[in-house]
Amino acid sequence: MTVVQEHERLQATALGEEPIREELVLGNPSMRDVTARIASIVESKITTKYLATLAITGAMAAWGLFALYYTITTGIGVWGLNNPIGWGWDITNFVFWIGIGHAGTLISAILFLFRQKWRTAINRSAEAMTIFAVVCALTMVLSHTGRPWLFYWLLPYPNQMNMWVNFRSPLMWDVFAVNTYFTVSALFWFVGLIPDLATLRNYVKSEVAKKVYGVLSLGWTGSTRAWHHYEIAYMILAGISTPLVLSVHSVVSFDFTVGVLPGWHTTIFPPYFVAGAIFSGFAMVLTLLVITREVLDLKQFITLKHFENMNKIMLATGMMVGYAYILEFFIAWYSGSDWERWIFVNRAFGDYAWAYWTMFTCNVVSPQVFWFKKARRNIPLMFVISIFVNIGMWFERFTIIATTLHHDFLPASWGYYSPTWVEISIFIGTFGIFLSLFLLFAKFVPVIAIAEIKSIMPGAQPSHHHHDGHGSH
Repeated sequence: MTVVQEHERLQATALGEEPIREELVLGNPSMRDVTARIASIVESKITTKYLATLAITGAMAAWGLFALYYTITTGIGVWGLNNPIGWGWDITNFVFWIGIGHAGTLISAILFLFRQKWRTAINRSAEAMTIFAVVCALTMVLSHTGRPWLFYWLLPYPNQMNMWVNFRSPLMWDVFAVNTYFTVSALFWFVGLIPDLATLRNYVKSEVAKKVYGVLSLGWTGSTRAWHHYEIAYMILAGISTPLVLSVHSVVSFDFTVGVLPGWHTTIFPPYFVAGAIFSGFAMVLTLLVITREVLDLKQFITLKHFENMNKIMLATGMMVGYAYILEFFIAWYSGSDWERWIFVNRAFGDYAWAYWTMFTCNVVSPQVFWFKKARRNIPLMFVISIFVNIGMWFERFTIIATTLHHDFLPASWGYYSPTWVEISIFIGTFGIFLSLFLLFAKFVPVIAIAEIKSIMPGAQPSHHHHDGHGSH
Protein backbone atom coordinates (compact mmCIF):
# COMPACT_ATOMS: atom_id res chain seq x y z
CA MET A 1 0.00 0.00 0.00
CA THR A 2 1.48 3.36 -1.03
CA VAL A 3 1.70 6.31 1.32
CA VAL A 4 -1.05 8.12 -0.64
CA GLN A 5 -3.42 5.11 -0.48
CA GLU A 6 -2.70 4.71 3.22
CA HIS A 7 -3.41 8.40 3.79
CA GLU A 8 -6.71 8.18 1.86
CA ARG A 9 -7.73 5.05 3.77
CA LEU A 10 -7.05 6.71 7.11
CA GLN A 11 -8.91 9.83 6.01
CA ALA A 12 -11.92 7.73 5.00
CA THR A 13 -11.74 5.93 8.34
CA ALA A 14 -11.63 9.15 10.32
CA LEU A 15 -14.60 10.45 8.33
CA GLY A 16 -16.48 7.32 9.34
CA GLU A 17 -16.66 5.87 5.81
CA GLU A 18 -15.04 2.51 6.47
CA PRO A 19 -14.23 0.60 9.68
CA ILE A 20 -10.54 0.44 10.48
CA ARG A 21 -9.18 -2.96 9.47
CA GLU A 22 -5.43 -2.89 9.25
CA GLU A 23 -3.15 -2.21 12.15
CA LEU A 24 -2.03 1.42 12.18
CA VAL A 25 1.40 2.16 10.84
CA LEU A 26 3.74 2.17 13.78
CA GLY A 27 6.30 4.91 13.99
CA ASN A 28 4.77 8.35 13.64
CA PRO A 29 0.97 8.25 13.55
CA SER A 30 -0.82 11.40 12.43
CA MET A 31 -3.54 13.14 14.46
CA ARG A 32 -6.23 11.34 12.47
CA ASP A 33 -4.57 7.98 13.11
CA VAL A 34 -4.80 8.58 16.84
CA THR A 35 -8.50 9.44 16.66
CA ALA A 36 -9.24 6.49 14.37
CA ARG A 37 -7.27 3.99 16.45
CA ILE A 38 -8.74 4.86 19.84
CA ALA A 39 -12.29 5.59 18.67
CA SER A 40 -12.37 2.31 16.72
CA ILE A 41 -12.37 0.41 20.06
CA VAL A 42 -15.78 1.93 20.81
CA GLU A 43 -17.07 1.36 17.28
CA SER A 44 -15.86 -2.23 16.79
CA LYS A 45 -18.07 -5.27 17.48
CA ILE A 46 -18.07 -6.77 20.98
CA THR A 47 -15.89 -9.89 20.90
CA THR A 48 -16.63 -13.25 22.53
CA LYS A 49 -13.46 -12.89 24.61
CA TYR A 50 -14.74 -9.58 26.00
CA LEU A 51 -18.20 -11.03 26.75
CA ALA A 52 -16.69 -14.08 28.46
CA THR A 53 -14.51 -11.88 30.70
CA LEU A 54 -17.47 -9.64 31.52
CA ALA A 55 -19.58 -12.72 32.36
CA ILE A 56 -16.94 -13.92 34.86
CA THR A 57 -16.56 -10.52 36.56
CA GLY A 58 -20.34 -10.06 36.51
CA ALA A 59 -20.82 -13.44 38.23
CA MET A 60 -18.27 -12.43 40.91
CA ALA A 61 -20.13 -9.15 41.45
CA ALA A 62 -23.50 -10.94 41.67
CA TRP A 63 -22.18 -13.44 44.24
CA GLY A 64 -20.74 -10.59 46.32
CA LEU A 65 -24.03 -8.67 46.17
CA PHE A 66 -25.87 -11.80 47.30
CA ALA A 67 -23.51 -12.11 50.31
CA LEU A 68 -24.11 -8.42 51.04
CA TYR A 69 -27.87 -8.91 50.89
CA TYR A 70 -27.52 -11.92 53.22
CA THR A 71 -25.48 -9.81 55.67
CA ILE A 72 -28.00 -6.96 55.69
CA THR A 73 -31.06 -9.20 56.09
CA THR A 74 -29.51 -11.50 58.74
CA GLY A 75 -27.15 -9.18 60.60
CA ILE A 76 -23.42 -8.76 61.02
CA GLY A 77 -23.33 -11.91 63.18
CA VAL A 78 -22.77 -13.86 59.94
CA TRP A 79 -19.28 -12.34 59.80
CA GLY A 80 -16.40 -13.75 61.83
CA LEU A 81 -16.17 -10.70 64.11
CA ASN A 82 -15.95 -11.34 67.84
CA ASN A 83 -14.95 -9.71 71.08
CA PRO A 84 -12.32 -8.12 71.09
CA ILE A 85 -12.03 -8.10 67.25
CA GLY A 86 -14.84 -5.80 66.20
CA TRP A 87 -13.16 -4.90 62.91
CA GLY A 88 -12.08 -7.56 60.45
CA TRP A 89 -12.20 -7.87 56.69
CA ASP A 90 -14.74 -5.03 56.44
CA ILE A 91 -12.37 -2.24 57.50
CA THR A 92 -9.35 -4.03 55.95
CA ASN A 93 -11.15 -3.96 52.57
CA PHE A 94 -12.32 -0.38 53.06
CA VAL A 95 -8.75 0.88 53.62
CA PHE A 96 -7.50 -1.34 50.77
CA TRP A 97 -9.95 0.07 48.22
CA ILE A 98 -9.48 3.68 49.32
CA GLY A 99 -5.73 3.14 48.89
CA ILE A 100 -6.20 1.77 45.37
CA GLY A 101 -8.25 4.84 44.50
CA HIS A 102 -5.31 7.11 45.25
CA ALA A 103 -3.09 6.49 42.25
CA GLY A 104 -5.69 7.74 39.79
CA THR A 105 -5.84 11.25 41.14
CA LEU A 106 -2.12 11.22 41.83
CA ILE A 107 -1.23 10.24 38.23
CA SER A 108 -3.66 12.76 36.82
CA ALA A 109 -3.53 15.76 39.07
CA ILE A 110 -0.03 15.82 40.54
CA LEU A 111 1.75 14.68 37.38
CA PHE A 112 -0.36 17.17 35.40
CA LEU A 113 0.67 20.04 37.70
CA PHE A 114 4.31 18.96 37.35
CA ARG A 115 3.88 18.93 33.54
CA GLN A 116 4.82 15.24 33.21
CA LYS A 117 3.94 14.38 29.60
CA TRP A 118 4.20 10.62 30.11
CA ARG A 119 0.96 10.61 32.13
CA THR A 120 -1.24 11.20 29.05
CA ALA A 121 -1.55 7.55 27.97
CA ILE A 122 -2.36 6.21 31.42
CA ASN A 123 -4.25 8.94 33.26
CA ARG A 124 -7.72 8.13 31.88
CA SER A 125 -7.68 4.50 33.07
CA ALA A 126 -6.22 5.58 36.40
CA GLU A 127 -8.94 8.19 37.00
CA ALA A 128 -11.69 5.70 36.12
CA MET A 129 -10.08 3.20 38.48
CA THR A 130 -10.20 5.78 41.29
CA ILE A 131 -13.95 6.16 40.98
CA PHE A 132 -14.62 2.41 40.80
CA ALA A 133 -12.35 1.76 43.80
CA VAL A 134 -14.12 4.41 45.89
CA VAL A 135 -17.48 2.77 45.00
CA CYS A 136 -16.11 -0.55 46.34
CA ALA A 137 -14.82 1.18 49.50
CA LEU A 138 -18.22 2.76 50.12
CA THR A 139 -19.98 -0.63 49.92
CA MET A 140 -17.61 -1.92 52.63
CA VAL A 141 -18.20 1.08 54.86
CA LEU A 142 -21.98 1.05 54.55
CA SER A 143 -22.27 -2.70 55.16
CA HIS A 144 -20.12 -2.56 58.32
CA THR A 145 -22.44 0.01 59.95
CA GLY A 146 -24.86 -2.90 60.47
CA ARG A 147 -27.92 -0.89 59.46
CA PRO A 148 -26.98 0.66 56.10
CA TRP A 149 -30.54 1.91 55.46
CA LEU A 150 -29.89 4.47 58.23
CA PHE A 151 -26.77 5.82 56.49
CA TYR A 152 -28.22 9.37 56.58
CA TRP A 153 -27.61 9.41 60.35
CA LEU A 154 -23.98 10.04 59.44
CA LEU A 155 -24.92 13.34 57.80
CA PRO A 156 -25.52 16.53 59.82
CA TYR A 157 -29.10 16.86 58.55
CA PRO A 158 -31.55 19.17 60.41
CA ASN A 159 -33.42 17.25 63.11
CA GLN A 160 -35.71 18.26 65.94
CA MET A 161 -34.21 15.79 68.44
CA ASN A 162 -30.76 17.44 68.25
CA MET A 163 -29.19 13.97 67.83
CA TRP A 164 -26.21 15.39 66.02
CA VAL A 165 -23.42 13.23 64.67
CA ASN A 166 -20.29 12.95 66.79
CA PHE A 167 -17.76 15.15 65.04
CA ARG A 168 -15.03 13.98 67.42
CA SER A 169 -15.16 10.50 65.86
CA PRO A 170 -12.61 9.81 63.12
CA LEU A 171 -15.22 7.53 61.48
CA MET A 172 -17.24 10.69 60.98
CA TRP A 173 -14.28 12.45 59.39
CA ASP A 174 -14.03 9.52 56.98
CA VAL A 175 -17.55 10.16 55.69
CA PHE A 176 -16.67 13.72 54.74
CA ALA A 177 -13.16 12.99 53.45
CA VAL A 178 -14.23 10.09 51.23
CA ASN A 179 -17.33 11.85 49.87
CA THR A 180 -15.31 14.98 49.01
CA TYR A 181 -12.66 12.85 47.34
CA PHE A 182 -15.26 10.92 45.33
CA THR A 183 -17.04 14.11 44.15
CA VAL A 184 -13.86 15.91 43.08
CA SER A 185 -12.40 12.78 41.39
CA ALA A 186 -15.63 12.18 39.45
CA LEU A 187 -15.72 15.83 38.29
CA PHE A 188 -12.04 15.75 37.34
CA TRP A 189 -12.57 12.56 35.34
CA PHE A 190 -15.70 13.81 33.57
CA VAL A 191 -14.26 17.22 32.66
CA GLY A 192 -11.23 15.49 31.12
CA LEU A 193 -13.56 13.28 29.07
CA ILE A 194 -15.60 16.06 27.43
CA PRO A 195 -13.40 16.70 24.31
CA ASP A 196 -13.02 12.96 23.70
CA LEU A 197 -16.77 12.35 24.01
CA ALA A 198 -17.23 15.03 21.33
CA THR A 199 -14.71 13.21 19.11
CA LEU A 200 -16.75 10.01 19.54
CA ARG A 201 -19.98 11.89 18.81
CA ASN A 202 -18.48 12.83 15.41
CA TYR A 203 -16.98 9.40 14.83
CA VAL A 204 -19.65 6.79 15.64
CA LYS A 205 -22.21 5.78 13.02
CA SER A 206 -25.21 4.72 15.11
CA GLU A 207 -27.74 7.54 15.60
CA VAL A 208 -28.46 6.48 19.19
CA ALA A 209 -24.75 6.48 20.08
CA LYS A 210 -24.37 9.90 18.40
CA LYS A 211 -27.16 11.30 20.59
CA VAL A 212 -25.78 9.75 23.79
CA TYR A 213 -22.24 11.02 23.19
CA GLY A 214 -23.70 14.36 22.07
CA VAL A 215 -25.54 14.82 25.38
CA LEU A 216 -22.51 13.69 27.40
CA SER A 217 -20.12 16.02 25.55
CA LEU A 218 -22.29 18.99 26.67
CA GLY A 219 -22.38 20.58 23.22
CA TRP A 220 -18.59 20.77 22.87
CA THR A 221 -17.53 22.65 19.72
CA GLY A 222 -13.74 22.59 19.94
CA SER A 223 -13.52 26.38 19.58
CA THR A 224 -10.58 28.25 21.06
CA ARG A 225 -12.91 29.77 23.66
CA ALA A 226 -14.17 26.31 24.71
CA TRP A 227 -10.59 25.04 25.03
CA HIS A 228 -9.60 28.07 27.06
CA HIS A 229 -12.39 27.47 29.62
CA TYR A 230 -11.74 23.73 29.60
CA GLU A 231 -8.05 24.16 30.43
CA ILE A 232 -8.77 26.56 33.29
CA ALA A 233 -11.43 24.20 34.76
CA TYR A 234 -9.11 21.20 34.45
CA MET A 235 -6.27 23.09 36.13
CA ILE A 236 -8.48 24.20 39.04
CA LEU A 237 -9.76 20.64 39.58
CA ALA A 238 -6.18 19.30 39.46
CA GLY A 239 -5.23 21.89 42.08
CA ILE A 240 -8.12 20.86 44.37
CA SER A 241 -7.43 17.14 43.90
CA THR A 242 -3.77 17.31 44.93
CA PRO A 243 -4.25 18.14 48.64
CA LEU A 244 -7.14 15.65 48.68
CA VAL A 245 -4.78 12.79 47.78
CA LEU A 246 -2.79 13.59 50.91
CA SER A 247 -5.73 14.37 53.19
CA VAL A 248 -8.04 11.43 52.47
CA HIS A 249 -5.68 8.64 53.43
CA SER A 250 -4.39 10.66 56.39
CA VAL A 251 -7.98 10.88 57.64
CA VAL A 252 -8.42 7.13 57.05
CA SER A 253 -5.31 6.51 59.16
CA PHE A 254 -6.85 8.60 61.98
CA ASP A 255 -9.41 5.80 62.39
CA PHE A 256 -6.53 3.95 64.05
CA THR A 257 -4.20 6.68 65.32
CA VAL A 258 -6.84 8.47 67.40
CA GLY A 259 -7.49 5.23 69.31
CA VAL A 260 -5.45 4.51 72.43
CA LEU A 261 -4.54 0.94 71.55
CA PRO A 262 -0.84 0.10 71.35
CA GLY A 263 0.19 -0.54 67.74
CA TRP A 264 -2.27 2.09 66.50
CA HIS A 265 -1.51 5.14 68.60
CA THR A 266 1.48 6.37 66.54
CA THR A 267 2.18 9.61 64.70
CA ILE A 268 3.79 7.94 61.67
CA PHE A 269 0.46 6.60 60.35
CA PRO A 270 -0.70 9.53 58.12
CA PRO A 271 2.43 9.78 55.89
CA TYR A 272 2.91 6.00 56.01
CA PHE A 273 -0.68 5.39 54.88
CA VAL A 274 -0.37 7.93 52.05
CA ALA A 275 2.86 6.31 50.76
CA GLY A 276 1.20 2.87 51.03
CA ALA A 277 -1.87 4.12 49.17
CA ILE A 278 0.19 5.48 46.27
CA PHE A 279 2.19 2.23 46.25
CA SER A 280 -0.88 -0.04 46.06
CA GLY A 281 -2.67 2.30 43.65
CA PHE A 282 0.20 2.29 41.17
CA ALA A 283 0.41 -1.50 41.43
CA MET A 284 -3.30 -1.79 40.55
CA VAL A 285 -2.97 0.68 37.63
CA LEU A 286 -0.06 -1.40 36.35
CA THR A 287 -2.04 -4.67 36.64
CA LEU A 288 -4.97 -3.21 34.69
CA LEU A 289 -2.87 -1.43 32.07
CA VAL A 290 -0.85 -4.53 31.19
CA ILE A 291 -4.15 -6.36 30.53
CA THR A 292 -5.74 -3.41 28.67
CA ARG A 293 -2.63 -2.95 26.49
CA GLU A 294 -2.71 -6.61 25.44
CA VAL A 295 -6.47 -7.04 25.02
CA LEU A 296 -7.16 -3.75 23.18
CA ASP A 297 -3.81 -3.78 21.36
CA LEU A 298 -2.65 -0.34 22.47
CA LYS A 299 1.11 -0.95 22.35
CA GLN A 300 1.58 2.27 20.37
CA PHE A 301 0.21 4.42 23.15
CA ILE A 302 0.96 2.54 26.38
CA THR A 303 4.69 2.00 25.94
CA LEU A 304 7.45 0.40 28.01
CA LYS A 305 8.51 3.93 28.99
CA HIS A 306 5.22 4.41 30.84
CA PHE A 307 5.64 1.11 32.65
CA GLU A 308 9.23 1.92 33.53
CA ASN A 309 8.27 5.26 35.09
CA MET A 310 5.49 3.59 37.09
CA ASN A 311 7.90 0.92 38.31
CA LYS A 312 10.28 3.64 39.51
CA ILE A 313 7.47 5.23 41.53
CA MET A 314 6.54 1.81 42.94
CA LEU A 315 10.15 1.23 43.95
CA ALA A 316 10.32 4.63 45.68
CA THR A 317 7.01 4.27 47.56
CA GLY A 318 7.83 0.63 48.39
CA MET A 319 11.06 1.83 50.04
CA MET A 320 9.07 4.42 52.04
CA VAL A 321 6.67 1.74 53.23
CA GLY A 322 9.58 -0.55 54.15
CA TYR A 323 11.22 2.31 56.06
CA ALA A 324 7.94 2.85 57.96
CA TYR A 325 7.76 -0.86 58.92
CA ILE A 326 11.27 -0.77 60.38
CA LEU A 327 10.72 2.60 62.05
CA GLU A 328 7.60 1.27 63.80
CA PHE A 329 9.72 -1.38 65.54
CA PHE A 330 12.30 1.21 66.56
CA ILE A 331 9.63 3.58 67.96
CA ALA A 332 7.96 0.69 69.85
CA TRP A 333 11.31 -0.11 71.47
CA TYR A 334 12.19 3.56 72.06
CA SER A 335 8.78 4.42 73.58
CA GLY A 336 9.56 2.50 76.76
CA SER A 337 5.97 1.17 76.76
CA ASP A 338 5.81 -2.57 77.47
CA TRP A 339 2.45 -2.80 75.70
CA GLU A 340 3.77 -1.17 72.56
CA ARG A 341 6.88 -3.39 72.50
CA TRP A 342 4.85 -6.52 73.06
CA ILE A 343 2.38 -5.73 70.24
CA PHE A 344 5.21 -5.44 67.69
CA VAL A 345 6.96 -8.62 68.83
CA ASN A 346 3.57 -10.35 68.66
CA ARG A 347 3.01 -8.92 65.17
CA ALA A 348 6.20 -10.52 63.84
CA PHE A 349 6.24 -13.75 65.88
CA GLY A 350 2.72 -14.26 67.29
CA ASP A 351 -0.49 -15.82 65.98
CA TYR A 352 -0.59 -13.59 62.90
CA ALA A 353 3.12 -13.86 62.02
CA TRP A 354 2.18 -15.48 58.68
CA ALA A 355 0.23 -12.34 57.69
CA TYR A 356 3.06 -10.02 58.80
CA TRP A 357 5.76 -11.85 56.84
CA THR A 358 3.53 -12.15 53.74
CA MET A 359 3.09 -8.38 53.90
CA PHE A 360 6.82 -7.74 54.40
CA THR A 361 7.93 -10.05 51.58
CA CYS A 362 5.40 -8.75 49.05
CA ASN A 363 5.81 -5.02 49.82
CA VAL A 364 9.47 -4.63 50.70
CA VAL A 365 11.34 -7.51 49.08
CA SER A 366 9.52 -8.04 45.76
CA PRO A 367 9.80 -4.44 44.34
CA GLN A 368 13.58 -4.46 44.86
CA VAL A 369 14.01 -6.10 41.43
CA PHE A 370 13.04 -2.72 39.93
CA TRP A 371 16.56 -1.43 40.63
CA PHE A 372 17.46 -3.17 37.39
CA LYS A 373 16.39 -1.60 34.11
CA LYS A 374 15.82 -5.03 32.54
CA ALA A 375 13.29 -5.87 35.27
CA ARG A 376 11.55 -2.48 34.94
CA ARG A 377 10.96 -3.20 31.24
CA ASN A 378 9.96 -6.87 31.58
CA ILE A 379 6.16 -7.01 31.24
CA PRO A 380 5.42 -10.50 32.66
CA LEU A 381 7.70 -9.79 35.66
CA MET A 382 6.16 -6.38 36.47
CA PHE A 383 2.67 -7.87 36.11
CA VAL A 384 3.47 -10.57 38.72
CA ILE A 385 5.09 -8.06 41.07
CA SER A 386 2.14 -5.66 40.78
CA ILE A 387 -0.12 -8.51 41.92
CA PHE A 388 2.28 -9.34 44.78
CA VAL A 389 2.20 -5.70 45.88
CA ASN A 390 -1.61 -5.68 45.93
CA ILE A 391 -1.62 -8.86 48.03
CA GLY A 392 1.01 -7.38 50.35
CA MET A 393 -0.86 -4.11 50.79
CA TRP A 394 -4.06 -5.97 51.63
CA PHE A 395 -2.14 -7.95 54.26
CA GLU A 396 -0.67 -4.72 55.63
CA ARG A 397 -4.15 -3.40 56.45
CA PHE A 398 -5.18 -6.78 57.84
CA THR A 399 -2.05 -6.98 60.04
CA ILE A 400 -2.58 -3.48 61.44
CA ILE A 401 -6.19 -4.28 62.37
CA ALA A 402 -6.05 -7.92 63.50
CA THR A 403 -2.77 -7.99 65.46
CA THR A 404 -3.69 -4.89 67.43
CA LEU A 405 -7.21 -5.98 68.33
CA HIS A 406 -6.78 -9.68 69.00
CA HIS A 407 -4.61 -9.08 72.10
CA ASP A 408 -5.85 -6.03 73.99
CA PHE A 409 -5.04 -4.90 77.55
CA LEU A 410 -7.15 -7.62 79.17
CA PRO A 411 -5.75 -11.17 78.67
CA ALA A 412 -9.17 -12.64 79.55
CA SER A 413 -10.65 -11.24 76.35
CA TRP A 414 -7.89 -12.27 73.93
CA GLY A 415 -9.20 -13.96 70.78
CA TYR A 416 -8.40 -14.98 67.23
CA TYR A 417 -10.24 -13.82 64.14
CA SER A 418 -10.86 -15.70 60.92
CA PRO A 419 -13.35 -14.66 58.23
CA THR A 420 -16.49 -16.56 57.31
CA TRP A 421 -17.59 -17.41 53.75
CA VAL A 422 -19.78 -14.28 53.79
CA GLU A 423 -16.86 -11.87 54.24
CA ILE A 424 -14.78 -13.69 51.64
CA SER A 425 -17.71 -13.57 49.20
CA ILE A 426 -18.23 -9.83 49.72
CA PHE A 427 -14.53 -9.21 49.05
CA ILE A 428 -14.65 -11.29 45.86
CA GLY A 429 -17.79 -9.33 44.94
CA THR A 430 -16.02 -5.96 45.28
CA PHE A 431 -13.39 -7.20 42.81
CA GLY A 432 -16.21 -8.29 40.50
CA ILE A 433 -17.83 -4.84 40.66
CA PHE A 434 -14.48 -3.10 40.14
CA LEU A 435 -13.43 -5.20 37.13
CA SER A 436 -16.91 -5.17 35.51
CA LEU A 437 -17.06 -1.36 35.70
CA PHE A 438 -13.53 -1.15 34.29
CA LEU A 439 -14.39 -3.46 31.37
CA LEU A 440 -17.50 -1.44 30.51
CA PHE A 441 -15.51 1.78 30.74
CA ALA A 442 -12.75 0.42 28.45
CA LYS A 443 -15.30 -0.51 25.78
CA PHE A 444 -17.60 2.54 25.70
CA VAL A 445 -15.34 5.44 26.69
CA PRO A 446 -11.96 6.35 25.15
CA VAL A 447 -9.56 4.45 27.42
CA ILE A 448 -6.76 6.82 26.35
CA ALA A 449 -7.15 10.61 26.39
CA ILE A 450 -7.23 11.37 22.64
CA ALA A 451 -6.95 15.16 23.04
CA GLU A 452 -4.04 14.89 25.47
CA ILE A 453 -2.10 12.42 23.30
CA LYS A 454 -2.47 14.84 20.39
CA SER A 455 -1.30 17.76 22.48
CA ILE A 456 2.11 16.14 23.07
CA MET A 457 2.61 14.87 19.51
CA PRO A 458 5.34 16.45 17.39
CA GLY A 459 4.07 19.55 15.64
CA ALA A 460 1.13 20.10 17.99
CA GLN A 461 1.09 23.84 18.63
CA PRO A 462 -1.53 25.11 21.07
CA SER A 463 -2.86 27.32 18.27
CA HIS A 464 -3.96 24.50 15.94
CA HIS A 465 -3.87 21.08 17.63
CA HIS A 466 -7.13 21.87 19.36
CA HIS A 467 -9.11 21.85 16.15
CA ASP A 468 -7.96 18.49 14.85
CA GLY A 469 -10.30 15.67 15.61
CA HIS A 470 -12.77 17.77 17.59
CA GLY A 471 -14.55 20.32 15.48
CA SER A 472 -13.07 19.46 12.10
CA HIS A 473 -14.65 16.15 11.07
